[in-house]
Amino acid sequence: DQRVDVLIVGGGPAGLAAALELRRVGIARVVVAEREARLGGIPRHCVHTGFGWRDLRRLLSGPAYAARYVRMADAAGVDLRTETTVTYWEAPTVLGTMSSNGPARVDARAVILATGCRERPRSARLVPGDRPAGVFTTGSLQQLVYLHKQRIGTRAVVIGAEHVSYSAVLTLHHGGAKTLAMVTEHPAHQTYLPFKLLSATRLGVPLLTMTRLMGIRGRQRVEAVDLVDCLNGRRFTIDCDTVVFTGDWIGDHELARRGGLKTDGGTRGPLIDSALRTECRGVFAAGNLLHGAETADVAALSGRHAARNVARFLETDDWPQGFGPSLIASPPIRWISPSAIAAVPPIAPPHGAFLLRVAEFASDAEVVVTQDGRPLWRQHYRRMVPNRPLRLSAAWVRQVDLRGGAIAVELRHNQLA
Repeated sequence: DQRVDVLIVGGGPAGLAAALELRRVGIARVVVAEREARLGGIPRHCVHTGFGWRDLRRLLSGPAYAARYVRMADAAGVDLRTETTVTYWEAPTVLGTMSSNGPARVDARAVILATGCRERPRSARLVPGDRPAGVFTTGSLQQLVYLHKQRIGTRAVVIGAEHVSYSAVLTLHHGGAKTLAMVTEHPAHQTYLPFKLLSATRLGVPLLTMTRLMGIRGRQRVEAVDLVDCLNGRRFTIDCDTVVFTGDWIGDHELARRGGLKTDGGTRGPLIDSALRTECRGVFAAGNLLHGAETADVAALSGRHAARNVARFLETDDWPQGFGPSLIASPPIRWISPSAIAAVPPIAPPHGAFLLRVAEFASDAEVVVTQDGRPLWRQHYRRMVPNRPLRLSAAWVRQVDLRGGAIAVELRHNQLA
């Protein structure tokens, strides 16, 4: 048996940032349990720059960003445990782990779940066809190319056209493969134009919009993909030996579900309030487990926010009886996170904003927040793009009636782009 103050499950940006903040405010026994052999999370195998601006106030490559957090956590005295998997819940803050040292029972005063997110693989997308080798997600592709230096194929098709999809194009290029096409069911790509120009456009990769993957062919290795034009129903085939599924993120929520935590119907991560508390006393959640997938620095700021509220809980032992008013997002808004207001006190969410996603393109749009018919906030967006991070200011939180009804978050006066 091991008694600790805080057990953090997950050694990515959110988990490490939470551990650092807990040590900074004086919490003594902080343990980070990471199931992989190395800490740092997804940034370890993202070789491009752009990490760390919001949380560290500097721009770093993914590996440098991950290494910096690991060094800081180690120097701060965090107990870092790699190749350690949480296997069961005995009680809300008592968990069993397994590592090379054998099983252990960790009795914590508080737990932070920071298990991150992953892209949906082919199986979860229910894509028909054969089951050959040569099918990857962006994460598995990056690990093979950047961490294990393996060749993965010569002719690839990328399914998706959001930020991570263009990272996949660059990774394929670095791995010696030519991307024959990017495929998306949306009418346009969902990344920023400079990123598209620096990757797919520079490499001459065509973008097939309003196109759906119908199946994969191949016995031992991928041989071709079958596609259909969503506008006219025309079917066609592209010969290739590699398929990369990108985006369509989902939180790594298996542990949360095993613990009986309620899930958010929109994000499918644990249901949390704006203090990042779950409905289970002493259990918090942070990072992309809650909302796949924000950038690493946004996940890190979420970890810090959770840590501050954990420290407050350890000091006062106060835990509200249930959440405050829920946030109900109406289509075409897919989800908003957090989806409840902290009951006591009315705490704003991480980095002073709620995160949301939309299901369709829109321009000159306005998000209106109301409670029981009373307007709380209006925010204008010049353009809204599916799969792209959107933020809603939390400046209105202190106007919420904590005894009132649910808070409606609606998109009004929008023009489809």
